[in-house]
Amino acid sequence: QVQLVESGGGLVQAGGSLRLSCAGSGAIFSNYYMGWYRQAPGKQREMVAVITYGGSTNYVDSVKGRFTISRDNAKNTVYLQMNSLKPEDTAVYYCNAKGVISRVDYWGQGTLVTVSS
Repeated sequence: QVQLVESGGGLVQAGGSLRLSCAGSGAIFSNYYMGWYRQAPGKQREMVAVITYGGSTNYVDSVKGRFTISRDNAKNTVYLQMNSLKPEDTAVYYCNAKGVISRVDYWGQGTLVTVSS
């Protein structure tokens, strides 16, 4: 069973930085796309960034140039480096693993990021 454990959320002032980590276990992670999603209060969950096993990435427009997703395949870990944070980045951030073939989604428990103005 795939398990994803996030860490690194917290409170930061606007313009600051945070780094989220997601450690995975229970699967061969070369078979999975990895990503970060977020859900702000009263809003739907949205994709923030995704990365393939080979390192190809995709970002939502609102974070391009500020956030960087990366993965350490040897450690089954995916990271999200968030710079120049804005209050509108405030949300619960979820780690996601999506099977390349199965398309099954697995989710972490979420980590809260709060950006104060």
